[in-house]
Amino acid sequence: MNFTGSNILSIKQFERNDIDKIFAVADTMKPYAQRKRATRVLDGAILGNMFFEASTRTRVSFGSAFNLLGGAVRETTGFESSALSKGESLYDTARVLSGYSDVICMRHPEAGSVSEFAKASRVPVINGGDGANEHPTQALLDLYTIRNELQSKGREVDGLRIAMIGDLKHGRTVHSLSQLLCLYNNIHVSLVSPKELAMPEYLIESLREAGHEVTISEELTTHISHVDIAYSTRIQEERFQSKEEADLYRGRFRLNQSIYTQYCEPNTVIMHPLPRDSRAEANELDSDLDQNPNLAIFRQADNGVLVRMALFALVLDVAHLVEKSAYDVPWFPGHRD
Repeated sequence: MNFTGSNILSIKQFERNDIDKIFAVADTMKPYAQRKRATRVLDGAILGNMFFEASTRTRVSFGSAFNLLGGAVRETTGFESSALSKGESLYDTARVLSGYSDVICMRHPEAGSVSEFAKASRVPVINGGDGANEHPTQALLDLYTIRNELQSKGREVDGLRIAMIGDLKHGRTVHSLSQLLCLYNNIHVSLVSPKELAMPEYLIESLREAGHEVTISEELTTHISHVDIAYSTRIQEERFQSKEEADLYRGRFRLNQSIYTQYCEPNTVIMHPLPRDSRAEANELDSDLDQNPNLAIFRQADNGVLVRMALFALVLDVAHLVEKSAYDVPWFPGHRD
């Protein structure tokens, strides 16, 4: 695809060579994300960060990525602080705010809303998550993490064995990741969830049509025994009619160090899109896993900045100019490796 000026709305718009290009640019962003170097390549550019649904990591990650390229960020969070609460349409909001920004990242609770917004926008729009539909940049950072974790063990994404665990019905991260994996070869996917929260059938069919082996089960331990990646997800309470309904499924697929040691291969990588629900009744990933070197959830979060920096650089056509405005940072950069 031609990235320059393009919207990033869905995994479906990518070919495998597009993914390779994004990851190659993301690799070059490491010195800037780790504060070893700084660049002002987007000096004067403005990101409109529009989050109409609760977010911490995605919102701050997008903002940090843009700042690290030298740009400025303007934020809108929540319906109550926006003109949408006064009845303004997405069309009018897009026409106005795209006049104030050079690129917009948007999250919205309704599926398809970001695409609708993008049709009226005068600048590129990046989907930060639209309801239970898609979260394309999360899928990209997830796959980037998978690639890096496998490379450290001399493996490639082709031939991956992955278990996706938890709320697969509402989990837009696994929806987008599943579509992304269709671009690769010989993947074995184990889908572990209550049957009421199963992966949507069209995504299962897409995986199978891509030639992948798909196993569906409600049993955790037998399906994390022979995988490279155990990808856990949170019960998406905000997608249920009530907390009581969500509570029916909470805590069914807990993973702790004891279960990991007993059932997982020694190098199985643990992933989670975060936030992980650490409340006693859920405790999806126990804190006793925090010292496990194969717990990749924080490397995964760090990788989000790299991938989003790469997307900004490609969409605004400055990837080839980043180094020209770069310099060594004069401050203590902390420990970010």
